[in-house]
Amino acid sequence: MLDKLKKLEEEYRALERELGDPEVLADAARFREKSRRYAELGEVIEAFRAYRRVQDELEQARELAADPELGEMAREEAAELEEKLGELEKKLELLLLPRDPADVRNAIVEIRAGTGGQEAALFAGNLFEMYTRYAERLGYQVEMLESHPTDLGGFSKVSFMVKGPGAYGTFKYESGVHRVQRVPATETQGRIHTSTATVAVLPEAEESDVELDMSEVRIDVMRASGPGGQGVNTTDSAVRVVHEPTGIIITIQDSRSQIKNREKALSILRSRLLEMKRAEEEAALRTSRLAQIGTGERSEKIRTYNFPQSRVTDHRIHFTTHNLEGVLAGELDELTEALKKADQERMLEELSGQAQNA
Repeated sequence: MLDKLKKLEEEYRALERELGDPEVLADAARFREKSRRYAELGEVIEAFRAYRRVQDELEQARELAADPELGEMAREEAAELEEKLGELEKKLELLLLPRDPADVRNAIVEIRAGTGGQEAALFAGNLFEMYTRYAERLGYQVEMLESHPTDLGGFSKVSFMVKGPGAYGTFKYESGVHRVQRVPATETQGRIHTSTATVAVLPEAEESDVELDMSEVRIDVMRASGPGGQGVNTTDSAVRVVHEPTGIIITIQDSRSQIKNREKALSILRSRLLEMKRAEEEAALRTSRLAQIGTGERSEKIRTYNFPQSRVTDHRIHFTTHNLEGVLAGELDELTEALKKADQERMLEELSGQAQNA
């Protein structure tokens, strides 16, 4: 492990130099690629340097352990440092696990109202607010891609892009069916209803990932529409993209620019095609890390938001918090970290099992 970490540190230093090179700065694609790798290595190198500092301190404490006056204090310090070193070693093992290369990308998040009529649409709106607040708290940018608002203020469907390094790696655990249990605003007898919304999270595809054959893509231009006349354009700026081989249809009307709507629609199409390709490649690996904590399938119930008990439960990892208000306000760090930890621990178990069987 230490040899691998030393090589990674050398790569990190080389990237540091390259990112200051005028030739790299002038090449946007090259600069973006190296910046991604540099950011990806940052946490590993920080932990490795902390590990070496603790190692040096431990050696000094052990040397002082023989001193008649300082020995007892040095031995206590050495015991604490040994424990800290063990924690850092475990952290480094987790950080060195194979990563999904898509984790560093921007994320496209799609939310659709499920069962429950208007209440499901209102819940979809709650999820949209939750994710946008979470993204903003993490310093990510949010760009609206497509929205279909309802009369009561919810969404039948809404999609947006979260921009920033590692956005997909953070949001990917949200894919699946989210369930809410509460008394709807329209309920006159105070009964608790159960409604659902489906979330899909895709890594943003780059043009080099998916080569689109434009002869297989139909692009229709139309006039935008909205409930109650809201957001209706007077020009034909809405764009519908149809990918004929797969039947994927994307309609974008959020921008008043037909060109921008077209770009957004094609970006989403590439991302959906990339996700289909990734799903096919991973179909034979359903026992791998993501499958263990949830496949991200649209039909899989992953989380329940129970208002009477102020409870949020993630069914994949049996995690429960009674901070419902905070979660809906975008405080998802605890949930995300628990999901990442479960993911990493299962990977370690899997690698350990493979090593024993080898």
